[in-house]
Amino acid sequence: MKISVRYFARVREKLGAGQELHFDAATAPTSVGALREWLCAQSPAHAEALAPSQGLRAALDQAMSSPDDALHDGAEVAFFPPVTGG
Repeated sequence: MKISVRYFARVREKLGAGQELHFDAATAPTSVGALREWLCAQSPAHAEALAPSQGLRAALDQAMSSPDDALHDGAEVAFFPPVTGG
């Protein structure tokens, strides 16, 4: 299973633009929330940047998503802080 992960704004500053992940079917995260947990376990920088306390939003295939949204082969997941305007 291939999943593309993208980071934006302050997350991108800490972790870079993103990465392409490859999992076998037995170890692949099954949801956006599970992917975030997996990423947090990869390094202290990931744990800090993607911590629940950061208030990040996630998008799955360019649509806002919830932690329970299911992943699929070829999915694109993006993490970014809330956006405000004025």
